[in-house]
Amino acid sequence: MASLKEKLREKIEEHRPRTQRLLKEYGDVVVDKITIAQVIGGMRGVKSLVTDISYLDPNEGIRYRGYTLPEVFEKLPKPKGSEMPFVEGLFSLLLTGEIPSENEVSDVVDEFRKRRIVPRYVYEVIDAYPCCSHPMAIFANAILTLHRESFFAKKYAAGINKLDYWESTYEDALNLLAKLPEIASYIYAKLYRDGKRIQSDPNLDIGGDFAHMMMKPKPYDDVARLHFIIHSDHESGNVSAHTGHLVSSTLSDIYQAISAMINGLAGPLHGLANQEVLRWLQGVKEKMGDEIPSENEMKQFVWDTLNSGQVIPGYGHAVLRKTDPRYSIQRDFCLKNMPEDPLFKYVDLLYKVVPPILKKQGKAKNPWPNLDAQTGVIQWHYGVTEYDFYTVLFGIGRSIGIAANIIWDRALLYPLERPKSVTTEMLEKIAGIK
Repeated sequence: MASLKEKLREKIEEHRPRTQRLLKEYGDVVVDKITIAQVIGGMRGVKSLVTDISYLDPNEGIRYRGYTLPEVFEKLPKPKGSEMPFVEGLFSLLLTGEIPSENEVSDVVDEFRKRRIVPRYVYEVIDAYPCCSHPMAIFANAILTLHRESFFAKKYAAGINKLDYWESTYEDALNLLAKLPEIASYIYAKLYRDGKRIQSDPNLDIGGDFAHMMMKPKPYDDVARLHFIIHSDHESGNVSAHTGHLVSSTLSDIYQAISAMINGLAGPLHGLANQEVLRWLQGVKEKMGDEIPSENEMKQFVWDTLNSGQVIPGYGHAVLRKTDPRYSIQRDFCLKNMPEDPLFKYVDLLYKVVPPILKKQGKAKNPWPNLDAQTGVIQWHYGVTEYDFYTVLFGIGRSIGIAANIIWDRALLYPLERPKSVTTEMLEKIAGIK
């Protein structure tokens, strides 16, 4: 049976001619047009990046290697007694485009287990931070500290052939991803548990081991698997994904690229939505006197909120035009495992009343809930109540998809990114303004 790396090598050799042919024979074909609104407005919607790892379909939601999320959760192998798949199996799928067998996933799990040990100097860097530091700042620097371990950096300095860049990048990716759960849980222990660290269990998969180190009983292992999988990739144009691609395009190693990605994710316009939704829900609960309102009472509250010029957090999406499948999978988990949770009852009630109201109001292109509408509620239910840590959890998952993308970027020899800028005066001339 071919190892993950051997299978990936076969896929790369098959794929390279496709990219080379497109460049050589069809390089002048126009893909998209650019408007002034897109130039000034953050390049939203401009088709100018390539990734085969995931695609955000407006009607079906995110697809990983062509598979919808329900298909991913149905088809990927699961640990014995668990309802959520191995995270390691997802990584295999993202790399190869194939659903791995149980034996193949077992090999990847073993490969990750071998690479879990975190160097002592990383703990020392974490310990050096003041107790009031933000966990994302610590997380980004802990990852960056691992730069000294980079195989790619050493190979590049020695004069490696560019066709082989992907191999040492692959090794760096596995080494980093295997260590992220322990790094994150150690940061959690330092900041929120008086430094009480729980050692990694070498017999567990990534999800199970993270739950163990977080001191959370079942089914938090499935919560971790669910969380990491649904956050793992989202095309390559969002800030965190594009930051990872952009930094990597300079041939920085994966530790530098993922650290930069984490810093992009830390911005309040990108990675903080789930905690903002949770904070808003808790505020609603307080306004309701901690009582579950009737549907009519909740409808009135939603209308009052909208009429005051505010939005309903967790609803709407820039691309999607239906309920986010990542929301639906979390909802199914909540209905099965925590249906009586007070905050989930608010989430459930909002799901029933908000979309019809937003449709009637007519301002929202997408009246349906997105990923963030209940992510924080699940973490809160299982005792992870520290808002600032939620983006670290997001970062672990997002690193999986970005690492897979960077490996393929190197394999296909994608160049340094260098878009061209224009001045405001140039835009005015284009617009015909005198």
